[in-house]
Amino acid sequence: MTPTHDITTEQPAVQPAERPAGLRARKKRRTHDALLRVALERFTTQGYEQTTIDEITDAVEVSQRTFFRYFASKEEVAFTAMDMVEDALIEALRTRPATEPPFEAMRHAITSAWSTVVETIETVMPVGLYMRTCLMIESTPPLAAVHLRRSVDLEDGLARLIADREGLDVNTDPRPRVAVAAFTGVMRLTGRLWGRRQEADLESLRELTELYLDQLTPVLAGEWQRPEREGSGPA
Repeated sequence: MTPTHDITTEQPAVQPAERPAGLRARKKRRTHDALLRVALERFTTQGYEQTTIDEITDAVEVSQRTFFRYFASKEEVAFTAMDMVEDALIEALRTRPATEPPFEAMRHAITSAWSTVVETIETVMPVGLYMRTCLMIESTPPLAAVHLRRSVDLEDGLARLIADREGLDVNTDPRPRVAVAAFTGVMRLTGRLWGRRQEADLESLRELTELYLDQLTPVLAGEWQRPEREGSGPA
């Protein structure tokens, strides 16, 4: 007698377990993103120091224990979006061709990372909220101090990455640190200039950054030409 074909026995045994796991992962992501958005909205409207963790968790309808399952502190929440941007920049720099000179590699890395950064941010929060968060950090003394320390750590990491690309010892050859200091200096400058604008958006920040980065090599490598002042010629 020919055995019957039982299709139920041929289903992958892991399927029932995968489905709840996927649902749990999506629920965790929704909770994480909700806490992040609510916190940043409160930070940017009523102030970072004035916002309590209780206010954030009450708005999302979760416990403090749940908050600390996702974030170690309010400070970590404030810098989450910046972490996303910095991670995208570092990853883009790692993938640049080894034949590119350091400045060119960093210039192309920030350009190529830009669209990825915007897309990543938009999956979590409105871009406008990210922009307001950057300005809030700069104008909040405790966060501004942390931002400065983080910038030093970022520069150190970038310098080591550039040194590895060029086959140099970052501790004995000053060039990687000098190159990164110039690059990140331009980034900080354009960020400040962008923040002063009445109608700032990420596209205008990108354009301003590219404009200033394009001037970096001529300014450092070329001779500056000053126009002759009227009446300043030889007697």
